[in-house]
Amino acid sequence: MSKRPYSERLFIDGPAGRLEAILELSAEHSPLGSVVVCHPHPQHGGTMHNKVAHTLARAFVRLGYAVLRFNFRGIESSEGEYDEGVGELDDALAAISWMRARDPGTRLWLAGFSFGAAIAVDAAIDTTVDGLVSVAPAITRCASGPLAQPECPWLIVQGDQDELVDVEKTVEWVNGLLPGPELLIISGAEHFFHGRLVELREAVAEFVIESQT
Repeated sequence: MSKRPYSERLFIDGPAGRLEAILELSAEHSPLGSVVVCHPHPQHGGTMHNKVAHTLARAFVRLGYAVLRFNFRGIESSEGEYDEGVGELDDALAAISWMRARDPGTRLWLAGFSFGAAIAVDAAIDTTVDGLVSVAPAITRCASGPLAQPECPWLIVQGDQDELVDVEKTVEWVNGLLPGPELLIISGAEHFFHGRLVELREAVAEFVIESQT
């Protein structure tokens, strides 16, 4: 029987005050790398405990990565106030710096869901990372940004029944990116992947494994 992952609640220093976080890693492996997971929109109930964010964390923990989930400023016990995505990007960069200091010299990935996926894309452009996973990215936020794109393996996953992010607009946006990410459309899945979280987890794990070889 496999051991439960190690989990620690902690605070990291952010640009607007302390950020509440959870660090998780496998109890059976030395970390193969580090991951920072960004949660959905702070003003629409998004927290680090969101089921999709948790699924992303679980996919990486199962592969032997150390995973940091954190609450953006103003959420639960994180200090500060919502800042229209600008300050939240700074929060993500602070979390990345914390993980790099914790595990220097190891590979570092970013992952995010919805609003958090857009923040992760921006963060991956601003700093060098080894991989990126964007689930149902808020493309209106991504598409309004710079034409630059992350220079790393990049997976986008979205359901074709997503009621919040138009899948056709996602496809159009991805087709305008060169060389562009790998895009996986899951048939029948909606925005929060109800009943499809295991499928999402396995798709993410498969992409990470393939990117490591």
